[in-house]
Amino acid sequence: MKDYLVKALAYDGTIRAYAIQSTETVGEVQKRHAMWPTATAALGRAMTAAVMMGAMVKGEDKLTIKIEGKGPIGSMIIDANAHGEVRGYVTNPQTHFDLNAQGKLDVRRAVGTDGMLTVVKDLGLRDFFTGQVPIVSGEIAEDFTQYFAVSEQVPSAVGLGVLVNPDNTVKAAGGFIIQVMPGATDETISQLEERIATVEPISKLIDRGLTPEEILGEVLGADNVDILDRMDVSFNCNCSKERFGNAIIGLGEQQIQEMIEEDGKAEAHCYFCLETYVYPKEELEGFIDEIRSGS
Repeated sequence: MKDYLVKALAYDGTIRAYAIQSTETVGEVQKRHAMWPTATAALGRAMTAAVMMGAMVKGEDKLTIKIEGKGPIGSMIIDANAHGEVRGYVTNPQTHFDLNAQGKLDVRRAVGTDGMLTVVKDLGLRDFFTGQVPIVSGEIAEDFTQYFAVSEQVPSAVGLGVLVNPDNTVKAAGGFIIQVMPGATDETISQLEERIATVEPISKLIDRGLTPEEILGEVLGADNVDILDRMDVSFNCNCSKERFGNAIIGLGEQQIQEMIEEDGKAEAHCYFCLETYVYPKEELEGFIDEIRSGS
């Protein structure tokens, strides 16, 4: 089944909800980076959250998330937009540990807990919106819950799960974000807290093969959910030879001339999709001509 997310309201519009199936998307990143299970779980959870957060912005708005807990996995960088597209990478993709005391992948150990979760939103304005909170868990879902509460002042519940097969491929991935809107009554909040406290872990829900709609039904109660929209989700990297070429031009004539003299070419490598673009001497000389003609 193709990855997708749903947006919904519940409890007479006082609760906003998102749920996602992200199995193929996380699997694509795992394959590209030959990731080991613990790293896959960590980055997969973060990317799953990022896609849902991207669905919260509009038009051509986009966001970048950086998670840096000073653990052995290193930094995680994720980009997402309002169209269900996401890309991400982790510094050390070949990171894995034995299962933790709960019998689960030890994401906390890999990520670390001494650092920050940063969200930068490009809303098409002159200045970017930046929100930053200390990492409180390293398990990712709790850290995003903290981000929403502190940086955006929106009480939220975040559930994220990634299941990895013995051959390192992704078996299933998905998650939900439930947010309390202004006007929610104490009774609604109490009911919501009770349901979230008793619902099965998100990893079990996705392992059972539940759709995003069914996940929200389990978390909120099917009779309470009003699905508003559905959006396809996919891994997508917007790098290109032209974009990297423009970056090389931005280095200036002197540095480009040094590339020609030292290597006879230039190479640009994308950390997200691992594509490499090669610029032979002739193209670099063309960049210099372009700079001179524009000066």
